Amino acid sequence: VQLQASGGGLVQAGGSLTLSCAVSGSYFAINAMSWYRQAPGKQRELVAAITSGAGRTNIADSVKGRLTISRNNAKNAVYLQMNKLKPEDTAVYYCAADTNYDAVETGKYEYWGQGTLVTVSS
Repeated sequence: VQLQASGGGLVQAGGSLTLSCAVSGSYFAINAMSWYRQAPGKQRELVAAITSGAGRTNIADSVKGRLTISRNNAKNAVYLQMNKLKPEDTAVYYCAADTNYDAVETGKYEYWGQGTLVTVSS
């Protein structure tokens, strides 16, 4: 399984971006996918996670109401729609995947993408 994240860029505060993560390989075996981010000088943190069929989601309190995770099984992809962006959303965003549904809670993912940089200017 390989993950390819894209869609990052520079945006003004209050703006929107959509990140995409394309999955190649055994997508059918992937039951949990998520987005993490790591800001300069900070630890990586969970942004949002979703299981196959969107039966379970896990969204960080700091982004609830502004960021939405979704997946398109037909396109083997997961997305992160980001609205009302703030400067504190500036980070490298990583997508992650695992065959275990429980990864949405445990945060234990086997597969990671390379990251895409989101910069929000004030």
